[in-house]
Parts: sequence; C-alpha cells; structure tokens
Amino acid sequence: MADKNHELRKAGLKVTLPRVKILQILESATDQHHLSAEDVYKTLLEAGEDVGLATVYRVLTQFESAGLVVRHNFDGGHAVFELSHEEHHDHMVCLESGEIIEFFDETIERRQQEIAEEHGYELVDHALVLYVRPRGSKATRQESIKK
Repeated sequence: MADKNHELRKAGLKVTLPRVKILQILESATDQHHLSAEDVYKTLLEAGEDVGLATVYRVLTQFESAGLVVRHNFDGGHAVFELSHEEHHDHMVCLESGEIIEFFDETIERRQQEIAEEHGYELVDHALVLYVRPRGSKATRQESIKK
C-alpha cells in the first residue's frame, strides 16, 4: 500500500481511497492489461467497494493526465486504459473477440523511423494498431465491429 501512495504522490495526486483501489485494480490486471472504466467499476463492486462510476471515470482521467495510465480508443468506440510502460509496444485488436494483443517488432519500429526520415521528418511518437481476425474467419470488418 505504501508504494501505491508513493506512486500517487510522485504523480502529483493526493492519496485517496478510490485512487489507491483503482491503481491496485490496474496493477493486478495481469491477464487483461486493458480495462475500461466499466471493467474497473465492476471489479470495485465485486470487491464490495463503494465507489461510483463517475468517480472511476474521473480518477482514470486524472491518472491519464498524470501519466500513470494511457487511454486507447480502439475501434468499437469505448476507451480502455493500461498502466504506462517504460518500454514501447504496439497493439493488435481481434475484431471478433475484442482481445487486445501487445507486441513489439524491431523491424516495424526501424522502418517507421526510416519512413519519417525519408520524408524529412523526425519521428517523435507513434501508435500502431493492427485490426485482425482469426485465419479462416468469414466476417467482414464492419460485421466484426458491430458485434
């Protein structure tokens, strides 16, 4: 608990019970790194915590502003959050299951750098999202998004 308090203070946030609880949920989400505000809220309810959905949204937005989490708006419309990582990674989103797969590929990273330089630019940051479906699937992209 002390290290959570330290993380919040280091980010310039006052230590409150909802912030500590939400940070704990994000840190313990090992099998699902990307959580929506609703996912966090459901987890709090299941744990018997009395924290409203509006508070969850507010805290996640504060965490984003403080650099503790990154918000992603993948196809499908709703935002998901993940803890900020030191190391860069890209994402694949399965259009059928909604699963989000993190990956890193040195060749892709190098090529993006080269493309920016070829056009006279310096690459400052990027976000790569590949929308995928299992091999052999017949659904179109639009049908998958509607699910």
